Amino acid sequence: MQINLTGHHIDVTEALKGYVDTKFERLARHFDHVINAHVILSVEKLAQKAEATLHINGNKLFADSVHEDMYAAIDGLIDKLDRQVLRHKEKKNDHRGASPKISEGEEPDQI
Repeated sequence: MQINLTGHHIDVTEALKGYVDTKFERLARHFDHVINAHVILSVEKLAQKAEATLHINGNKLFADSVHEDMYAAIDGLIDKLDRQVLRHKEKKNDHRGASPKISEGEEPDQI
């Protein structure tokens, strides 16, 4: 997974970059079809904001999180993205379009 990290009104240090990389490994464990991620870290007055867009096969997932601490904002962001990735994975593996099961004694409908 390729991670593009951008900072608005903040210097992206090696510590922040390493923290984001280790947190995004959690997403890679749950779903390995993530093409790339664009993460934006920004500071607006006293609020630290982390937002990310994940590009997945056939879909884009977006989440953001605002907190007083940048590391807490990143944690909240990863939690939101993790829930979205798991929901996307369930939808992808859902087989609602499969033919219905026929019980014993029932005859299939003829068209």
